[in-house]
Amino acid sequence: MSGPEETPLEEAPLVEQVENPNVDVTMVVPVESASADVEAVVQAHAKVLEGAGKTWEAILVFDGVKGTAWEAGLSMQERTRDQVRTIALHRKFGAAVCLASAFEHARGDSLLTLPDYVQVDPASLLGLLEAVEAGADLATGLRAQRVDSAYNRFQSRSFNWLIRALTRTPFQDLNCSVRLMRRAVIEQLSIYGNMYRYLPILAYRRGFHVDEVPLRHLREEREHGSVFPLAYIRRALDVLSVVFLTGFTHKPLRFFGALGGACMVAGAGLVSWPFVLRMFGGDVPPMQSPLFLIGLVISVLGLQVIGFGLVGEIVVFTQARNIREYRIDRIHR
Repeated sequence: MSGPEETPLEEAPLVEQVENPNVDVTMVVPVESASADVEAVVQAHAKVLEGAGKTWEAILVFDGVKGTAWEAGLSMQERTRDQVRTIALHRKFGAAVCLASAFEHARGDSLLTLPDYVQVDPASLLGLLEAVEAGADLATGLRAQRVDSAYNRFQSRSFNWLIRALTRTPFQDLNCSVRLMRRAVIEQLSIYGNMYRYLPILAYRRGFHVDEVPLRHLREEREHGSVFPLAYIRRALDVLSVVFLTGFTHKPLRFFGALGGACMVAGAGLVSWPFVLRMFGGDVPPMQSPLFLIGLVISVLGLQVIGFGLVGEIVVFTQARNIREYRIDRIHR
């Protein structure tokens, strides 16, 4: 479903610049479509950064794609003398691997992640810059005046409401991939799988100052990969991972104990129900009842799940000296 007419972006020619190891902002763009207009993305955001007095570089990571986008990236790299750089992955790995590979080669004091299309008004970047300069470690976008379909907005609001409720964090738009962060954030966090989407939550839980900044929405999100049912299954598993990683990594017995305890209670109820029926005149012997067998299996499963939690506690205990879940902001002397 097409949204409203996109706001035209004023193009600024990319000028040749000598490589400078000291860069204020590194733009990181995972390229997932062979037809992506990477030059428009770089030009539009570079103009805003230059207007704010920031030096910049751009790293384009091609996620197993070539085509016109790849040729445009190579052309920009040659014209800008490596101010725009390209990384090619030999097959599709996903946005997390693209970001991780770019972060290893970034020289900027701050890192700006962008999709491979102009998702929000580039002028809105000034809000992210102001938030970081005011003390935020990570400034994440909140798409305002959204232009996508009502169905997409409903999905997004429902998903973000669920995440807020489960993780007790305030973020309203984790699907916006426009984010500006200090280098220290990415140096202390690990990105894998789909965890890039939940980077603000992971940073917030680690003790970083995270701000959500409204950005004017220009274009709806482009989905890649999964068909409809699989996408929801993957999202559900991602939510479970985030809840576990942010709340139970250092106390796994609480998570597995609660889950196993619930299974044991449910199993005990099913096991006892045939005995209750027998007391009130039932004809089927309790141990021959299907409910008795099902309850017994569920109870044993619950006991095993609690055992997983105990094993996790042992692992955490033995590695406690190497685990640090906090960060020191500053030391006053």
